[in-house]
Amino acid sequence: MKTLLFLMATTALLLARPQLVQAEVYTALADMEGLLETEGVLIQSLSTFINAQEDMLNQLKRYHADFSREHAKASQDAQTYLSNPINAYTLVKHLTTDWKDIENLLDDNKMKEFQNNVSFYHSSLKFPTDEDLNGAAVALMRLQDTYKLDTSAVAKGLINGVQYSTALTAGDCFELGRQSYNNKDFYHTVQWMTEALQRYNEETNKTITKADILEYLAFSTYMEGNVHSALEMTNELLTLVPNHNRAMGNKVYYLQDIAQKDLVKKRGEDGSADAVSLSQQLVVTEKKVGDIDELPERELYERLCRGEVKMSLAKESKLKCRYLHNENPFLFLAPFKVEEASLSPKILLFHNVLSDAEIETIKHLAQPRLKRATVQNYKTGELEVASYRISKSAWLREEEHPHIATVVKRVEDMTGLTCETAEELQVVNYGIGGHYEPHFDFARRGETNAFKSLGTGNRIATTLFYMSDVPQGGATVFPHLRVALYPQKGTAAFWHNLYRNGEGDYRTRHAACPVLTGSKWVSNKWLHERGQELLRKCGLTVNED
Repeated sequence: MKTLLFLMATTALLLARPQLVQAEVYTALADMEGLLETEGVLIQSLSTFINAQEDMLNQLKRYHADFSREHAKASQDAQTYLSNPINAYTLVKHLTTDWKDIENLLDDNKMKEFQNNVSFYHSSLKFPTDEDLNGAAVALMRLQDTYKLDTSAVAKGLINGVQYSTALTAGDCFELGRQSYNNKDFYHTVQWMTEALQRYNEETNKTITKADILEYLAFSTYMEGNVHSALEMTNELLTLVPNHNRAMGNKVYYLQDIAQKDLVKKRGEDGSADAVSLSQQLVVTEKKVGDIDELPERELYERLCRGEVKMSLAKESKLKCRYLHNENPFLFLAPFKVEEASLSPKILLFHNVLSDAEIETIKHLAQPRLKRATVQNYKTGELEVASYRISKSAWLREEEHPHIATVVKRVEDMTGLTCETAEELQVVNYGIGGHYEPHFDFARRGETNAFKSLGTGNRIATTLFYMSDVPQGGATVFPHLRVALYPQKGTAAFWHNLYRNGEGDYRTRHAACPVLTGSKWVSNKWLHERGQELLRKCGLTVNED
């Protein structure tokens, strides 16, 4: 009865709210919040089912105790016991009415009812998919690599020395390794399966079998080039499961591989090795980089995300803070507080330009519309999703709310440009390890189809509002300028994407670092060339800022 009442109440709750979409919840933390509601409903449903099962077990225990006691008496002297009509009646009752009651208790209808409840929830609540599980696992690997996180520390719930969560079980670590294996990422598979094995040895209540761990760990170790360790682990696996078909096949393959390599190494009749000794093989020569600008962009980007790269003191000493009014009469009374982040190209930070009320309005309007953020295919001009941009976005128009119109007008006051030809306000929420790898906001010469449908020219400038603080990670970095902007709620960043002659400024290539902890909300306004002719005049020299 309790289960039925709970299901009815839950049904009423679900029918009273809009249907939820089950897609890519890992790409925005705003969507992840809905999963807590799903888990809460399932926990309550499971609790109701467990209570019902416990009631059933208690009844069965009572029957068992009564039957056992009477049966023990009867076994001592069956004739004497049955000569008592009460005892005879009791025995008949036990084997008729009482056993029918027991059979009814053991009926699996309660189990079916619970399964039906869960099936109903799957059609009504927000559930993650296998893609979400894989995306979340990949995001964790991305964070490991970008921020140089130790696998063991992450498994303990530690991120950069801060305890954010409870420790992972061996089963949790195994699943992370399995997801990496499915992605053919054997490097991370070895890391997480090794951690799973260590935690398995420490666990009292096992959450995974050792054989399962060894199966994945052995093959991934082989794929990483260590055939001897792979063979050793496979032998251990066969000790646990002697008839493991895959392990038996792999062992034959590993032995052949070792034999073939040994044959290649042999030279002459003395069997001396052609290769260098093992100790010599383990010596790694570190590549020296003369200047940090010689680093590949990817490495420079990740170092900036970790805060390991700074602007030179010579350049930083020239940066200033000031009040800005842009010759606007209103701003003479309430000027903007501006901080220079770069002089060439000029990147400005406008502090305290979004109120909490405006931020909440923007988030409230955007959240129901959030969809997987897309990028533009540079060949076709078509929008498509990409693994190098993990977030969800929505677009807001000025007429939807006075706060949106006010923010857009503020962009004009800040930049001295018009928003008449600008794109709608884009709102972005980043997901687990959400990021956007180095990219340009403007269209380059080869991208002839970019913004063609808008008919407003190229993106001349970008205004980026930070709508949340981010405890760790999530910086906006400009790799070739060595500039990192850290999210600060209410602050906006502004820069021109084009030189005054209309050519793209390649120095503005930037990226959104993966969010390590916290939820990152931003909104941006992309301003276009049309309508700016008298507001930002052409330069007299080539590539003039």
